[in-house]
Amino acid sequence: MSDAQPAVTSDVPKIRLRGLRKAFGAKQVLDGVDLDIRAGHSMVILGGSGSGKSVTLKCILGLIPPDAGLIEIDGRNVATLSRRERELVNDRIGMLFQNGALFDSLPVWENVCFKLLAQNRISRRAARDKAAEVLAQVGLAASVGDLSPAELSGGMQKRVGLARAIAAEPDIIFFDEPTTGLDPIMGAVIDGLIVDCVKRLGATAVSITHDMASARRIGDDAAMIHKGQIIWRGGAQSLGDTGNAMVDQFARGEREGPIQMELRR
Repeated sequence: MSDAQPAVTSDVPKIRLRGLRKAFGAKQVLDGVDLDIRAGHSMVILGGSGSGKSVTLKCILGLIPPDAGLIEIDGRNVATLSRRERELVNDRIGMLFQNGALFDSLPVWENVCFKLLAQNRISRRAARDKAAEVLAQVGLAASVGDLSPAELSGGMQKRVGLARAIAAEPDIIFFDEPTTGLDPIMGAVIDGLIVDCVKRLGATAVSITHDMASARRIGDDAAMIHKGQIIWRGGAQSLGDTGNAMVDQFARGEREGPIQMELRR
């Protein structure tokens, strides 16, 4: 079997979700998610805690199986792919985790090239040079490669996580709360690096975030999920003035509005 990927026309969404459903016991987390993510664009998925953002991401990544619905990547139904075909799809995906998720026991350069080394796609000597190249793209000196994650500040750890996400030159990158735990200035710096890296690769980006300033900086498109359904989709720059009462309340951080916090009793 050839490992070549099928040609995809520009009008086919990079990622297409239809009727995605997922429940954990009696709790219905996803209740028919429909969403198209354009190739070469940056989509930001918004929503409150427990709304289904992370579960949607995990379903796309294949970390958890949906109970029902369709997930297509480049027009191919991922549920029908063989194990090898799914691995090839995953090889084209990069991920920046919310808390960095760096390996404490490895120096930075090995963290950055972990995937390439694990798949024997690069020698250890070449990996050091590759790490230095990618670290430079996120504004870090080559000397940082010899440090351990514990020696890095929060902002530096996030940059190293970004370097690892782009090291294999993926064409889809997922960002899980990329500015969490950062001060506003460092958050803006990370967002700028994300935009630059995504554009350099020509990649499709999917981010989940609560940070509205970040969403406007990194997103072309935005969608809001509420109670397991997509209730709005539009341009990221319109957040806060969409005409949708739920979205505008969330984007503005207003206490009063149609979204009411549910208290556990």
